[in-house]
Amino acid sequence: MAENVGGVGSYEDPSAEVLTEAAAVFGLLASSARLHIMWALSQGESDVTHLADRVGGALPAVSQHLAKLKLAGLVRSRREGRRQVYYVDDPDIVTVVRVMVGQLTARSHQTTAPVRRLRGTGA
Repeated sequence: MAENVGGVGSYEDPSAEVLTEAAAVFGLLASSARLHIMWALSQGESDVTHLADRVGGALPAVSQHLAKLKLAGLVRSRREGRRQVYYVDDPDIVTVVRVMVGQLTARSHQTTAPVRRLRGTGA
């Protein structure tokens, strides 16, 4: 029997607005750089310098990714002295990122074969 996920009271299709919003969030997370940033932030808050070091990106590029994630409401920030500290304030987004990356990591450790690419998605 299918499990009721996400607190939805029935199995009705979501509205077009909900699907559009979900597609926009998944679109932002479709960038490996932004996904890596979200993964790092799901582990704890950080400033842009430490994020750039952690994800191996150039400081200006990481700043631009953070700006997009912040504009979309996936990331928030606060000022600490001269630093801007970024964090994920939505536990559902943290869960989505951790589950997806965690599952793919576990699969890659179970086999020596690389993680399969999705077919027909351009991924």
